[in-house]
Order: sequence, then structure tokens, then C-alpha cells
Amino acid sequence: MTNSSGAPTRPLDRRQGLWYAVALGLAAMIGAGLFSTFAPAAASAGRWLVLAVVIAAGVAGVNAHSVARLTARYPDSGGAYVYGRERLGLAWGHLAGWAIVVGTIAACAAMAMTLAVHVWPGFAKPIAVLAVVAVLALNVQGVHRSARMAFGIVALVVTLVVVFGIVMLLAPAVTVDTPPPAVPGSGSPPGVIRGAGFMFFAFVGYAQVATLGEQITDPRRTIPRAIGIALAIVLALYALVAVALTNSLGAGWVAAREAPLAEAAEISAWPWLGPALRVAAVLAAGGALLALVLGASRALLAMARDRHLPPALAVVDGPHGTPRRAEAVIAALVIVLIVLIDLRGAIGLSSFLVLTYYAIANASAWTLERRPSAKIVPTLGLVACVVVALLLPWQSVVAGVVILAVGAFVGWARYTTREGRDA
Repeated sequence: MTNSSGAPTRPLDRRQGLWYAVALGLAAMIGAGLFSTFAPAAASAGRWLVLAVVIAAGVAGVNAHSVARLTARYPDSGGAYVYGRERLGLAWGHLAGWAIVVGTIAACAAMAMTLAVHVWPGFAKPIAVLAVVAVLALNVQGVHRSARMAFGIVALVVTLVVVFGIVMLLAPAVTVDTPPPAVPGSGSPPGVIRGAGFMFFAFVGYAQVATLGEQITDPRRTIPRAIGIALAIVLALYALVAVALTNSLGAGWVAAREAPLAEAAEISAWPWLGPALRVAAVLAAGGALLALVLGASRALLAMARDRHLPPALAVVDGPHGTPRRAEAVIAALVIVLIVLIDLRGAIGLSSFLVLTYYAIANASAWTLERRPSAKIVPTLGLVACVVVALLLPWQSVVAGVVILAVGAFVGWARYTTREGRDA
């Protein structure tokens, strides 16, 4: 097996089973999104926050069905980049890769800012920048988050959040001022869907399971099951949090917070849960940031090797054999986003681009079979992704469209240059 440059490669070892894949999906989903998305989602969905959570889970589930079918046909690493390339053409594969890379960069900015607001809200941006620099230094030195560490953080977070939900539901409601959500149309059908778009950010980690096709035993059977189990667990956890927050404090109070879970816990019957949840948020966001910067740099490396991006980004060097240029570019772009936008803007931009990625995945799944019944689910997924993406805040939509246009132009320019050189 060789890559596009002719360098030999070999398949990865298939050693991991169902529960490893489930744990990976949980580790990817239960992170900073749990601690950061409920505020903007509540601002949009109002008292229908739980419905927004369910809609987001439904969109994720439909997408997962399409991804599972595609993984059964293409059980290799690569996700919608491979699916779009094989089913729709090279241009769509490039656009899917571009969307997930830039969407991951925006997610990195959201992770860094989530960490920062739980450490020192008044100095969130400087702390977020320092966190990115620290993660870059760790990645360059070859220090990565181990699977055992990720699973340990998930176990801690789930335990604390379940305790938090039970305490908030059983303890008497706290009397607080509940300012109305600041978003026009809060609680309306478009507002609920917009809230689902924010909540979708907290569900997207299951995509990492689909990219493990070369490492999972019996991927055609294991990956769909793992995605379904992980989504069900996360939906139950997020629904518990949504009910606990809205019943105890109200959507208006949640919408006005930067760290809603920790701040709610601090005024609950067990106030010691507040600092504990802040520590959990820092661990979850820091671990996710470390993994996402690593993943985004590897995606950049892969696209550079396939000549979708400048080949200089494919250089692997240094004593630890890392793509230092790609990692530095990713870190620099994350810092630029931290400076330019706030946490909610980063979540909205990431959600828009990731929904675009899944729209391409659903379009790819639509081409797998001719039977009309086989096209129902990918059609629903494609329509849901487009509708939810377009109902996100207009700033996120405009920025996302510009980014996709730039990506399409870069892909076209690289492709035509390559064609001319190969002719």
C-alpha cells in the first residue's frame, strides 16, 4: 500500500474491541462541550432546552447511521474526507477535509476558552492563549493524552455530573434573579433549532470512532454499535443536566452564565461541587485541547501529503518525529480565533463547519444504494444538517461560508496546479 507520493504505508493493527470504541466516543463527546454549550443553547432554546438536546442527539444519531453505512463500505481511517472523495469526487472530499480541519480549529479555541473561564473568567483570553502554547509545546515534545488518561477523566466527569444532577433535582430550588435570554426569538421553533445547533457541538465526538476503521476488530459490526451506545449514554447525561438546570434555576439564569454547571453547583445544597466541577472542566477541556490540536495537525499533514495543501506542511522532523510545522500552524490559527471571537462564537463556527462535514457524509451515503428506502435516512440527515447549520447565529453562518469558499478555492487552485504539472 502506498500514499499519493509513492511512500510505502501499512495498515494499522486491529486490536481494539467494542468497549474501547465506546469509551473513546464518550471521551471525545464528554469534554468541554458539556461545560460550555448549555449557556448559548439556553439563550436560544429558552425553556425548551431539553428539546434542543434531544434534537441535537437526533441529528447526531441520523448522521451516525450514515457514517456507519459508509464505514461498512470503506473501513479505513479518514472519515468523510474519504467518503466524499470516493462517492462524490475529489472536490467534495477536499471540502469535507477542509471543513473538519477548520471546524476542529474552532473547537480547539472553544476548548481553550472553556478551560480559561473555569480558571479565571476575568483573564479568559490570555489564559486560553497560554493553554494553546502549552499544548503546542507538549505535542512538539511528543507528549500526548493517553487513552487511560482520557477514560479516567471521563469517569470523573460523569460521576460528578450525575451527582450534580441528582443534587439539583432533589434539593430545594435556589431563588435567583433570572434575566431573560438575550437572543431574539428565544424559545421559538427557530430558536430551539438554533439551540440544538449549539448542543450539537457537544455530541460531535462520535466521529472519532468512525475514523478508527483500521484499528477496530470487526469494524462493520463494532463501530455502529459503539456509536449507538455512546450516543445513548451521552444523551441521558445531557438530558439530566438540562432538566436539572432549567427546573432549578431557569433558562434565563443558565443563558447568562459563562460556567453554568460550576456556578449552579456553587449555590446548590452541596456547594463543594462547584470547585470540583471547575477542576473537572479544566481537566476535560485541557485533555480535549491536547487531543484536538494533535488530531487537527495530523489532518493537515494528511491533506498536505495528498497535495491539497502546501507540501511544506507535510514535513515530519525533530527528535520526536512530529509534524512541527503543521502543529505550529494549527496553534497559531487557534490563537487568532481566540483573539477575534468569544466562546459562543467559537462554538457556533465549529458547529456550522462540522454540520457541513456531516452534510457531505450524508450526501455520500445517499449514493450507496438505489433503493428509495435506503435513501430516507441520509436525506433526513442532509436536510437536518443544512437546516440546523443555517439557523445558527448569522455571524457563524457568514464566517463559515467564507471559510468554505476559501477552502474550495484552495482545493481548486491546488488541483489545477497539480493537473498542469502532471500533464
